Amino acid sequence: MGVDLRQVVAGILTITMFVMLGQMLHRDYFDALQEKVQGDAHDIEFQGSRVAVEDGLVRAFEGGNKGPWMEDSHELKPCWSISQSDEAVSSKGYVTFSLTNGPEYHVSQITDAVMVAKHLGATLVLPDIRGSKPGDEMNFEDIYDVDKLIKRLESVVKVVRKLPSHVSLRDIAIVKVPTRVAEDYIKEHIDPIFKSKGNIRVTTYFPSVNLRKSSQGAETDPVSCLAMFGSLELQPAVNELVESMIQRLKTHSKKSGGRFIAIDLRVEILEKKNCHETGAVGSKTCYNAQEIALFLRKLGFDSDTTIYLTQPRWESSLNILKDIFPKTYTKESIMPTDKKSKYLELENSEYENVIDFYISSRSDVFVPAIPGLFYANTVGKRIALGKPQVLVPAEISGTSGVPTNYISPYISKKNHLAYSCFC
Repeated sequence: MGVDLRQVVAGILTITMFVMLGQMLHRDYFDALQEKVQGDAHDIEFQGSRVAVEDGLVRAFEGGNKGPWMEDSHELKPCWSISQSDEAVSSKGYVTFSLTNGPEYHVSQITDAVMVAKHLGATLVLPDIRGSKPGDEMNFEDIYDVDKLIKRLESVVKVVRKLPSHVSLRDIAIVKVPTRVAEDYIKEHIDPIFKSKGNIRVTTYFPSVNLRKSSQGAETDPVSCLAMFGSLELQPAVNELVESMIQRLKTHSKKSGGRFIAIDLRVEILEKKNCHETGAVGSKTCYNAQEIALFLRKLGFDSDTTIYLTQPRWESSLNILKDIFPKTYTKESIMPTDKKSKYLELENSEYENVIDFYISSRSDVFVPAIPGLFYANTVGKRIALGKPQVLVPAEISGTSGVPTNYISPYISKKNHLAYSCFC
């Protein structure tokens, strides 16, 4: 059977055409991320630093650092001071509570419990830690440093490790308190119950997850500041693990001077219905991996940027982010192998939540793809540490944007509660 050369040539041309078309489509997609708006070079100022902007993208910060990275500001100092009226007063009653739902809630829960115990003149009992599933229970010392908590709070409230055996659980009244509970609320709603029962168990509920300063300009209670920003510290083994993971991320970031980005992006939350709703002004509230990748590229972060994701395990929907930023990691890929059996492979996710929270607090840039208390309390820790580069995602019109336009309002407007406690 003879071969028709015309058919062979036509077949080759057809295959070649499809290959060229595929390359064009691929190149057009990724080249679109590289396009820049032409414009004049100029400088802007942010947080006291001069920022060089050229062709719509940040090119260098004062001191010669390349790319859209900001220098950390000075670590702030506490503005609060404990007066004699704030000092601990002993009593016969006890306040108990639990830490639940992850470290972003722990910060608020410890603050509320300390405030209640302080203003009641009660003794605070060291909490246990409970996860989201029944039976997920840990001791406080599994994650946090007990001795430092007791030492730092001793000037305002007495803390004991266990509830005395003579106190029956039946004698403890359960009291729900709104987060950021104030002294007036405690006097009106909680003090009568405490005087009647003698012991109470505090559970915090969250009418709101924002941590903006009071609009009335009222001074923040120094006891609240101490509890929120000075009481919880990781116990040595967990802190050592977090430090080792941060160092691994820095090692992957040599070309950017050891800088890396942490992104709070969890697929399970993105898939929930309320994450697809828009805000009051019609803005998006959650951003997926592709949207985050485009956002970062348009701000000028190059493909060599190192990224840490809070997502527990890798999902195929994250592949687009890794295509654009190959150095994208979840905790399973940067945690030391000998630590995974304890901190990663257990069904209890409290360790993982803590790792995410503290790495996000220490990263050079933090990007919250999801709104909520994780974002708000991470910003609070970053303010105290002098790490202001928190970039809130948005749909950038055109092909480029300036990072300073997307700094979290908590920082750009200095309206986070942390600014009432630090100066």
